[in-house]
Amino acid sequence: MTGVVRSTIPGGMFDRHTFRCVGMNASLDGKATGTTVCEAIDEDGDKRLSYFSLGSDGKVARENVVGTGKYEGMVARGAVLPLGPFPVIKAGTFQDCNHQSGTYKLK
Repeated sequence: MTGVVRSTIPGGMFDRHTFRCVGMNASLDGKATGTTVCEAIDEDGDKRLSYFSLGSDGKVARENVVGTGKYEGMVARGAVLPLGPFPVIKAGTFQDCNHQSGTYKLK
């Protein structure tokens, strides 16, 4: 999956970062689980690697794994609220929008 991050405040933290993600979701005995890893890059070329996990409570948690440049040593945690699903525009694709909240601390 690929996309763009928009902050609630234009020009705010992580605004206009592009990202790419790979992950896996499963539904076993009616219980959903999933993990995703995403790499994001800002306009300066600095990167962040984040890990997303779907818990048994149905909530998605986000944690920063590592970063380069200004994100080196950053600690970030948060939650994700999917706003979709949205209508599929092309077979084999999906469309969604996530509202993320949380905290971060730069080194």
